[in-house]
Order: sequence, then C-alpha cells, then structure tokens
Amino acid sequence: MRTRLRKINTALPGLLLGIILFGILCQVLVFFLVEDKTGYSIGLWVGVFTAVFMAFHMAVTLNTAVERDVKGAQASATRQNIFRYFIVVVILGILMLTEVGNPLAAFAGVMGLKVSAYMQPLFARLSHRGA
Repeated sequence: MRTRLRKINTALPGLLLGIILFGILCQVLVFFLVEDKTGYSIGLWVGVFTAVFMAFHMAVTLNTAVERDVKGAQASATRQNIFRYFIVVVILGILMLTEVGNPLAAFAGVMGLKVSAYMQPLFARLSHRGA
C-alpha cells in the first residue's frame, strides 16, 4: 500500500499518516471536553476524511500539472485548488444544515492537512532513521 502511495507522490504516505494521527490526537484530547460527543466525533472524522481526499487530489493535480506547459499548469492547478476548497465549503455547509456533525470539528479535521504538511519534514527524518 505504501509503495502504491509513493508512486502517486513520495510525500503522500507521510502526509496521510500525519492527517490520521492529528485526527486521533484531536479525538482523544478534546472528546471529553465537549457535550455533544457524537456530533464532535462525526464532524472531526468527516473533516479528517475530507483532508485525506484533499491530499490525494493535490498529489494527482501536481502530477498532471508537471506534464503541462507553465501557463497550462498554472491554470489547471488554480482550477483544481478552487474545486478542492469548493468541496470543503459544500461539506461544511451540509454539516451546518443537517446538524449531523459539528462543522467546527470538521474544520479542525481539515486543518489536519495543514498540520501534517508542516510536520512532513519531521516525519521524513524519522522515517529515514528507522529505515
């Protein structure tokens, strides 16, 4: 599985690991502090899975962008970036309208992508030490 992910993008396995670890950390640390535990958990994991989708989508977008000329790559990357954030807005909107899960917890889950991206150099160093 890790080999398949590395074929898409070499940073993808570490990025996904970081997103999942961030979700677990948020689940454990905040779970006992909220009243609506079910809504919090659903929102958080919807956000985490959204972040996983975004990571895959970014990896595929980068792969297709490097095969284009500069102008085409910029236009394609911009379109795909807008698409990703549109999906996030739609998912958060659905959570707000249906009240199935907490949209703030979902936003925290989506932010796992950012946290994981910033932690990526640390994950890379740790994985090279173990290998």
